[in-house]
Amino acid sequence: MIPLFYLVVCFEGLVAFLLMVKIGPLRELVIKGLDQVKTRRATVLTIAGTVFVILLSNLFSIFKIQNKGAKHGTMTPMDQVLWRTNLLEATLMGFSLFLGFLIDRMHHYMQKLIKIRSSTGVSKQEVEILEKENLQLKDKEEKAAGEVKRLQKEISGLSENLKKLKLGTMEKDKKVETAEAHVAALQKQAAELLLEYDRLLEDNQILQNHTLGYRT
Repeated sequence: MIPLFYLVVCFEGLVAFLLMVKIGPLRELVIKGLDQVKTRRATVLTIAGTVFVILLSNLFSIFKIQNKGAKHGTMTPMDQVLWRTNLLEATLMGFSLFLGFLIDRMHHYMQKLIKIRSSTGVSKQEVEILEKENLQLKDKEEKAAGEVKRLQKEISGLSENLKKLKLGTMEKDKKVETAEAHVAALQKQAAELLLEYDRLLEDNQILQNHTLGYRT
């Protein structure tokens, strides 16, 4: 089992190294592979649990050999070989479990980092869109302000023209009133002249009648 655990430890060390150091597309491939492994989480936990049980068994054997040597005052060569073998296996299994936990945590935080970066990228895009919209609104606001100023100038010009027209209308109304009054005065004078003319005609007729009477 020792060569197997050596391979496991070396493989886990390589995976941890690739997660820590980005070498081309290898990190992405490792992350995708770990995603696939985590889809079979039950199998992984079963293997880890089995290794942990074997680790506890080796630790128990180590303590048992040590207690046996302590009772006899020394360990036999066979016990020493078994003790070293169990210690090496326990060390490799413990280190492999530690590396497995480390890889799991690194993968977890890598996934979080990827999500944060993707959300940050989306936020940057939204900020850029909002900035563009803000610039467009500022341009529209400037155009609207220019249009308002132009309309205000037109309104002020129209107001001045209206005032001038009102003054001209008032002057015309005064002229019309004056003309009407003059016409009325002339009409009155003409009526008086007509009356005077009629009176003169009557007087002339009377004088003519008297003259004819004297001649008779």
